[in-house]
Amino acid sequence: MKNKINTISDSDKLLLNIEKQFNLEPFFESSTDFLCIAGYDGFFRRVNPAFIKLMGYTREELFASPISHFVHPQDKQSTAETRALILKGTPLLHFQNRYITKNGEIVWLTWTSIPEPSLNLIYAIAKNITHIKKLEEERNSLLATLTKVNAEFKQLTYTTSHDLRSPVNNLLSILSLLDISKIQDEETLLYIEMIETSAFQLKNTLNKHIDILNEEDKLNVKCEKVNLKDTLDNTLEPLRTLIEDSKAVFNIDFSEVPDINFNTFYLHSIFLNLISNSIKYSRPGITPEITISSKKDDTSTRIIFSDNGLGFDMEKVEGKIFGLHQSFHDHQDSKGIGLYLVNNYMNSLGGSIRLESKVNVGTSFILKFRS
Repeated sequence: MKNKINTISDSDKLLLNIEKQFNLEPFFESSTDFLCIAGYDGFFRRVNPAFIKLMGYTREELFASPISHFVHPQDKQSTAETRALILKGTPLLHFQNRYITKNGEIVWLTWTSIPEPSLNLIYAIAKNITHIKKLEEERNSLLATLTKVNAEFKQLTYTTSHDLRSPVNNLLSILSLLDISKIQDEETLLYIEMIETSAFQLKNTLNKHIDILNEEDKLNVKCEKVNLKDTLDNTLEPLRTLIEDSKAVFNIDFSEVPDINFNTFYLHSIFLNLISNSIKYSRPGITPEITISSKKDDTSTRIIFSDNGLGFDMEKVEGKIFGLHQSFHDHQDSKGIGLYLVNNYMNSLGGSIRLESKVNVGTSFILKFRS
C-alpha cells in the first residue's frame, strides 16, 4: 500500500509540474467540453467546471468515489472492459456511455481518452450527446409505429383485394350466361357491355394490386419507361361514365415530357385517384376543368394536375392532407385513402408531391419525379 501511495504522489507532482509549465488553467476553466484527468486507479484526478456543472456534484464528491460509481448500471460492464483496454495502452475514440447526475438525470456522453503510462494517468474529453440519443429514440419509435401501420395497411390491402375477387368473378360468370342475342334495346346492350368491361378492369386491377404487394415484399418494385398519354388513356376508360355525367373538360399537354421512368401500376393509380378526386370535388354548377401537363428542368421531371374544384383551406390541411383517413370535404365517398396512396407511391420511388390550393378556386398537385 505504501508503494502505491508513493506512485500516486509522484504522478501528482509530475502533473502539477506540467500544469505550471504549460499553464493549463485557462484550457480547463474555459472549455465547454468536459475535460477530465483520471488515474489508473479508477478515480478522477482533475475535472473542469463544465463537467462539475453537468454532474451536479462538488469537486470533492467527484474525487471521493471511483468513476464507476457515476456510470449508469447498464453501462458499467462495457465501461470497465473499455477501461481495461486503455490501461493496456489502447487509445479510446468515441466511446459512448451513460452517467447519472446527482439529481438522477441520465446523460449520454461520448469519450475520447488517451493513456499516459509514464504518469499512470488518462486524459479524457467528452461531449454531451443526450439530445442526439433522444432524437434517435424518437426516430426509432416513429419508425416502429410506421412499420406497424404499414404492415396493417398492407394486410388490409391483401385481404380486400383477395376478398373482392370472388364477387367480381361471380359477376363475370353471370354476364357470360346472359343471352344478349335476345336483347334488342341498344342502350341496354351498351350498359351490359360497360358493366362487363368495368368488371374485367376491376379484376385486372385487383390482380395487379396483389402482384405489386408481392413485389414490395421483395423490395424490388419494377420501374420502366412509361408513356404518359397511354397511362392517361388507360385511366380514363374506367372513368368514362363518371366523366360523361360530370361533363368534365380535359386540357392535356405531355409534349415537354412524353415518358417517365416509374412503376406502371403506381402511375396508373396516381392518375386514377387525382382525376377522380377532381371530378368528385368539383364545385356545384361548375363544369370540372382538369389540366394535366408535364414539365422538365435541370434537376427534375414534374407532372402537374390542376382543377377548378372546391379547393382546400391550406391553413387547415397543412401537414394533414396526405395522412391516412384524412378527409376535408363532406362527400359520401370520402375515405381519406386516395391521397395517402399517391403520396406513398411517390415517396417510395424517390419522388415527392406538394399541394397548392384556394377554396372555391381549385387545386394543383405538383408531382416531382426523380431524374
